[in-house]
Amino acid sequence: MSDHATIGVVTLFPEQVQRVGQFGVIGRAVANGEVELQCVSPRDFADDTHRTVDDRPFGGGPGMVMQYGPWVAAIRSLKAQMPDAMCVALSPQGRRFDQQTAVRAAAMPGLVLVAARYEGFDERIIEAEIDEEWSLGDFVLSGGELAAMAMIDSIIRLRPGVLGHSESAVQESFSEGLLDHPHYTRPPIVEGRAVPPVLMGGDHAEIARWRRQQALGRTWQRRPDLLEQVDLSEEDKRLLASFRTAANKQTTGE
Repeated sequence: MSDHATIGVVTLFPEQVQRVGQFGVIGRAVANGEVELQCVSPRDFADDTHRTVDDRPFGGGPGMVMQYGPWVAAIRSLKAQMPDAMCVALSPQGRRFDQQTAVRAAAMPGLVLVAARYEGFDERIIEAEIDEEWSLGDFVLSGGELAAMAMIDSIIRLRPGVLGHSESAVQESFSEGLLDHPHYTRPPIVEGRAVPPVLMGGDHAEIARWRRQQALGRTWQRRPDLLEQVDLSEEDKRLLASFRTAANKQTTGE
C-alpha cells in the first residue's frame, strides 16, 4: 500500500462530493496530503452551448440517459492522471459494496468513481471504460453522489495512519465478517445500567474472549446471514453456543 492515493469522481455535482473531504478524519487525511480527492464534471467536456450530458433513450421510455461523449471524456481525463486506477461505476446493478471491497480499494494507488443520475449510463460507457460496478445497497438514490461519498469515507479511513490507531479499523464491524462487540466508557454505572464486570477486571485474555463472544452473538441475533460466510473455530462455536443458551434463558425468563 503506497503512502499516497488519489480518488477521482466523475459527477454532475463536484461541490457536493468534495464536502466529504472537508470534515473529520477524512478532512485531515486530505489536508495532510495522505489522500487526494479530485472531482470532474462531464459538463466541462460537453461540446454544445448548453453543456448537455444526457439525452432521451433509444426505444422510448421515461427518464434520460448519460451520453457517451462527455462522460467518457471526463473519465479519461482522470485516468490520464491515474494510469493504474480502477474505474468503478456506481449503479443499483453493481455488486454490493462491503468492508472487503473497501479494504481492497484502500490498497489501490488510484480509484475513479463514476456517479450517474437519471436512468443511468449509455451501456457503451460501461463497455469502454468501467472495470467494475458497485452498489451501496438494494435501494435507489437520486444519483450516485451520496453513494460515492459513503464509499470514499469507508475507503480513506482504512488508509495507514488516518484513524490514528492501527487497531481501530481492524476491530470494527465486518472486518472479520462479524458485527462489532458492545462498547462502554465512563461512568461505570448510568441510571442503574452497569458496565459488564469482565471489562472492569483487567484480565485481558478474558476481555478478548468476552468481546469475541459478544461479536459472534450479536451477529447471530442481528445478521445471521453473515455467520454463514465465516469459518468458525471450535472455540468460536463454544462461545456462540454459550451466548445462545444465555440469550434463550433470558427470553424465556428462566
